[in-house]
Amino acid sequence: MAPMIDIEDLHVTFSNGGRSVHAVQGVSFSVEEGESFGIVGESGSGKSTVLKAVSGLIPSESRSLTVNGRPAAERRSKADRRLMQFVFQDPYASLHPRQTVDEALREPLSIHGLDRKDERIEQALAEVGLLPEHRFRYPHQLSGGQRQRVAIARALILRPPVLLLDEPTSALDVSVQAEILNLISRLRQANKLTIILVSHDLGVVAHLCNRIAIMQFGKIVEVVNTADLSAGRVTQDYTRRLIEASRGFVREPS
Repeated sequence: MAPMIDIEDLHVTFSNGGRSVHAVQGVSFSVEEGESFGIVGESGSGKSTVLKAVSGLIPSESRSLTVNGRPAAERRSKADRRLMQFVFQDPYASLHPRQTVDEALREPLSIHGLDRKDERIEQALAEVGLLPEHRFRYPHQLSGGQRQRVAIARALILRPPVLLLDEPTSALDVSVQAEILNLISRLRQANKLTIILVSHDLGVVAHLCNRIAIMQFGKIVEVVNTADLSAGRVTQDYTRRLIEASRGFVREPS
């Protein structure tokens, strides 16, 4: 059976001030259905750019990029976008300040022509641990953790098989980060989601992911499973330095 996501020789090039920046250079990996795959690296390593290229948010070139066994078109159709949803780093920036939670959740249902909107909205809120009274509030009336729960609910309300997460906890207080990670883990298992999680924090990635790609300067330097990472069984000096910088992270049993 084909992987849920398969990428061969992905390249992304930006124009910046008249010069060309090769942000992603020949990245290849695959993610099986139901797998949780992490990409970790320092700021500027290209990890978020890979995620945006996979989702079709930015143009890219590749030998092959398939989702659910089908080639991903340069311009994604509504059906393509329903397969794969994105949760951004900053929930306050990703939610429209003049839209209530109800409006934010209703919008994708309307775009994709789905029925039973009220029922789906109520269910989506309950799944992410929000109360009925949160439904008609605006983003500024919610805490950071609540806003990120809304963003997750909005991504999952279309029931996509793939969830892409770009630093989903980095804008949150430390006390809230574990709650959101545990929520994502629970939703992944309940909905049999395939996940790609991007983070600069090795502990966050190790908490959620089975395999982890280490990126540096636009390239994947190593792919390791979490057990080998926790035990220090890695091949690259850069990975060892990341482990040392994140010393103390613990992978909870899944």
